[in-house]
Amino acid sequence: MKKVIYSLLLFSLLLVGCGNNETQNAKPGDEKKQEQSKNDEKNNEATEKSDQKESSDERNNDKSNFYENIPAAPKNPNEVVNQLPGEFAGIPVNSDEVKPNVLEKIKEAPPLGDQPSDEDYDHYFNMLYSLISQDFPDPEEVLKKWEYALSGTPDASDERFQFKDQYNVEIILDSSGSMNNLVGNKTRMDLAKESINRFLSTVPEEANVSLRVYGHKGTSSDADKGKSCSKIEQVYDFKPYNEEEFTKSLDSFKPSGWTPIEGALKESKKALDQFDPKTTTNLIYLVSDGIETCDGHPEEYAKTFADSSIKPIVNVIGFNVDGEAQKQLKAIAENTDGVYTTVTNEDELNDEFDRAKEVLESWEKWKENALDDVDAKDTDAYFDILGYTNSFSRQTISQDNNLHRLITTLSLDDILTQEDSKELKKRAKETREIIDEAEAQIEEDLKQASNTKLDELKKRINEKYNSNTN
Repeated sequence: MKKVIYSLLLFSLLLVGCGNNETQNAKPGDEKKQEQSKNDEKNNEATEKSDQKESSDERNNDKSNFYENIPAAPKNPNEVVNQLPGEFAGIPVNSDEVKPNVLEKIKEAPPLGDQPSDEDYDHYFNMLYSLISQDFPDPEEVLKKWEYALSGTPDASDERFQFKDQYNVEIILDSSGSMNNLVGNKTRMDLAKESINRFLSTVPEEANVSLRVYGHKGTSSDADKGKSCSKIEQVYDFKPYNEEEFTKSLDSFKPSGWTPIEGALKESKKALDQFDPKTTTNLIYLVSDGIETCDGHPEEYAKTFADSSIKPIVNVIGFNVDGEAQKQLKAIAENTDGVYTTVTNEDELNDEFDRAKEVLESWEKWKENALDDVDAKDTDAYFDILGYTNSFSRQTISQDNNLHRLITTLSLDDILTQEDSKELKKRAKETREIIDEAEAQIEEDLKQASNTKLDELKKRINEKYNSNTN
C-alpha cells in the first residue's frame, strides 16, 4: 500500500515539474506573439466588417446609378399625357418571341434582394413600367385638329388656315432602311405609299400635289452616310394629281438609307419659295418612322421654316416611332404649330389623311362659292372627343394587361417572390387609378373646351397639358 501511495506522489511531482519546466523554457517574445495574434484577429474582423460595408455601399451606388435615368411612373394626369412609349409598348411581353428580350433587359437591373425597402420596390416598378409604358394621346393635338378643321372660316385666327386661291400639298416621305419593317404582312413603306396614293387621288383637280423622298439612296452603312444624307429628291413636282404618273413616281424608290429630315425641310422650303404666299396655302405632311440621323436639327429648322413668308401648315405623322423619335417629331410639329400624330397601322394613317381630305373638299366648295354659311361649319368635336377617349381607353387596357403579364412572368421564372409580386401589383393598381382619373378629367376638359372660343380653348389646354413639360 505504501508503495502505491509513493508511486502516486512521484507521478504528481513529475507533472508539476513538467509544467514548471514548460513555463521556464518559454522563449522571450512568445507572450507578445500571442497578443499580436489576438490583435490581428481583431483587425481582420474589423477589415471584414469594413469590406462588407463598402460592398453594401457599392451595391447602393450601383442601384442609384442604374435607376438615375429611368423615369418615374406617372403621379398625376399631366404626367400620364406626357409619358414616352417604352421599348415594348403594346407588345405582349410574355410571347415566345419577345419574352427573352424583355428578361434580358430586366436582368440588367439590380436584383431586389432578400428584404427590399419601399424605395427598392418603387425603383423596380418604375423600371418595369418604363419598358411597357404606352404613348397616350395628347389632348393638345385634339385642339390643333379642331383649329385645322376650321380652315377657311372667319374663326381661323391663323392666316395659314384661311383659304386662298391656290393650294399646294406636299408629302415628305421617309424612305430610310427602317421603313422596310413589317406591320402585319406589309412593310411600313407599302402602307405609306398606299395611303398617300389614296389620299392624293381625292384632292381637288385645282390643287398642286408634290412628293418628296429621302433615305432612298445608298444603304444604312456608315460608308454610305454621305451619299444617303445628301440625296433628297422631289419625285413628283407641284402639279395636279395624275394617277399613272404619280404611281410611277411611287414605284421609283425603295427604303434603304439614312434620315435627313432637316435637309428635306430645307429642300421643301426652296421649292415653295416660287409661290406667292398671299395667294397660296401650303400644306406639308412629313411621314417618318425615325429620328434625324444625318447630323441635322430639324426641330430647330422647323421654326425657321414656319416663320418664313411661306407660312406652311406642317403636320407630322410618326409611324411606329420610339420615344426618342417621337420627341423630335413632336417638336417639329410644335415649332410650326402643326399637328403631330402617332400611327401604328394603315387605318390610323388613312384617318389622318382623311382629315386633310375634308379640308381640301371645303376649299373646293369655297372656290365654287358653294359654302353659304361658313360659320355653320361643324368641327365634329363630339366625335373627336369620343375618338380620343376610345384611343385613351385602348392604350390604358393594353398597358395594364402588359404590366400584369410582366410581373406574373417574372414570378413564374422565380425572379420575383410572392411578396415582391404583391408589392409591384399594388403599385400597378395605384398607377391605373391615376390613369383612369386622367382620362375622365381630360374628357371633361375637352367637352367644356369645345363650347368655348378657339383662343380660350387653346389657352386652357396648352396651360394644362403642354407637351413641352417632357
